[in-house]
Amino acid sequence: MIRILLAEDTAILRDTLAAVLNLQDDMEVTAEVATGDRIVTAARQYKPDVALLDIDLPGVDGLTAAAVLHDQLPECRVLILTALAVPANLRIALEAHVAAFFLAKDTPAAELIHAIRIVAADGRVIDPALALATLQARPSPLTDRETDVLRLHSEGLDPREIASQLYLSYGTVRNYLASASDKLGARNRIHAIKIATENQWL
Repeated sequence: MIRILLAEDTAILRDTLAAVLNLQDDMEVTAEVATGDRIVTAARQYKPDVALLDIDLPGVDGLTAAAVLHDQLPECRVLILTALAVPANLRIALEAHVAAFFLAKDTPAAELIHAIRIVAADGRVIDPALALATLQARPSPLTDRETDVLRLHSEGLDPREIASQLYLSYGTVRNYLASASDKLGARNRIHAIKIATENQWL
């Protein structure tokens, strides 16, 4: 019997998933949680074989919880079921040793059930379209400091506020913003933020 922990904050989706999985002869949902901060505690208590996690959870996100599960309960395999299937999250998932990831929430039940069985047998399931997008994604041309400055600017901080927060001079922040815009081929700072955001470099 494959014991499953289900972490999903939308009650109707969580209930539906649990009902579908419990219909399988070889599966049992032994724990259900609605917030990310309850995942590890529930996993310690119920010892699931597979944790089916959403990423965007209250408290602690699913990817952070997946990394903790790998460290503390490596025998619990993680499958991510999410609408946030983007290359940046895939890279984080790989670092967290997620076994199956980014099956969209509109995935047919049969595919999800098949994926859980693969994961329980120590296999891996990778969304092919997302894997290709990740391989094709360009690396960021920005330095870490340029990224930090541009991210803070995207959050509404002006150069003086950024300088204060990062313990830099006002002129240095302006130089970082200018160099980031130049590297991205942007017309201005707003355009630079748009380019960096679309490429998931922030």
